[in-house]
Amino acid sequence: MLIAPGATIGILGGGQLGRMTALAAAELGYRTHVFCPEGDSPAKQVTALATTAPYDDRAALARFAAAVDVVTFEFENVPADTAEVLAGRKPVRPAPNALRIAQDRLKEKDFLRSIDVATTPYREVASADALARAARDLGPGSVLKTVRGGYDGKGQQTIRADGDLAAAWAALGAGTGILESFVRFTCEISVIVARGLDGEMATYVPVENRHVHHILDTTIAPARVTAEVAGRAEAVARHVAERLDLVGVLGVEMFVTETGEVLVNELAPRPHNSGHWTIDACRTSQFEQLVRAICGLPLGSPERHSDAVMKNLIGADVEKWRNFINEPGAKLHLYGKGAPLPGRKMGHVTRLMPRA
Repeated sequence: MLIAPGATIGILGGGQLGRMTALAAAELGYRTHVFCPEGDSPAKQVTALATTAPYDDRAALARFAAAVDVVTFEFENVPADTAEVLAGRKPVRPAPNALRIAQDRLKEKDFLRSIDVATTPYREVASADALARAARDLGPGSVLKTVRGGYDGKGQQTIRADGDLAAAWAALGAGTGILESFVRFTCEISVIVARGLDGEMATYVPVENRHVHHILDTTIAPARVTAEVAGRAEAVARHVAERLDLVGVLGVEMFVTETGEVLVNELAPRPHNSGHWTIDACRTSQFEQLVRAICGLPLGSPERHSDAVMKNLIGADVEKWRNFINEPGAKLHLYGKGAPLPGRKMGHVTRLMPRA
């Protein structure tokens, strides 16, 4: 069903992804209504319609649903139960099931394996003894992660051959975890894929991602991989989107191994940090693509008119904004956040260059 311009898009979450989605929606003539517990959030700064309430406030959710025509979410730690409540009243795109899978690392890995998508070797762990068995199974070198709630390196710790497994388990502070084997990889890449109500799909070129302290620092578009690897990565992303029955956009993070194998690391059924370069370098940004997909519009062209390097501005990096805004060819995006705390994503800058 087409949701025409002039309608109101409800966004669960008030961060920078919601902000950039709201800006893209406005360009197509849509209003946006942001729902999140925080008052002065980045997304609320760019829309006149907002609800400030906990995600489990049923009365506030009912009022929100009555005020919007379709609902989406801007990060995957929005409670899936919230999405389910809203889905009983208005279309929620992507569907709550995609949210449930993406916000649980074990469900995510199990889902990927069930659809024949290669991942790193992993084991479920629910006790210190189970961790010891899993560590023996996977061999030396692995990462213990919380099943839910972690991002940007939070909720995970490295397990080494001589490490104290009991202490690592106690430090996890969760009833269930997942142990993932280290992978010898040449680079980390990601693919953003959009899928519409009619099943139409559009993929952006794979990009190369570099992390610092587990936080994305730099994205290089396109990734410096062979055409064969790029083609396989795009095919994997499309396959995952189809099997999720996704309506929206999906970020698929992958490792490229030394033998050229592509392994999926994580899924994000919403705009992705590694897709920010599309705002300035592509005919259609990932944010406009999300709006098009959830409203039943034809997808836009993902073609890039320029190559690009996107740099996140983390913490005090944002204090160099004057340098970036004076730099020819640099496109500065600031998120309207408060204090530049360590590890906090304050903005990004994209540098464009001719296509190779």
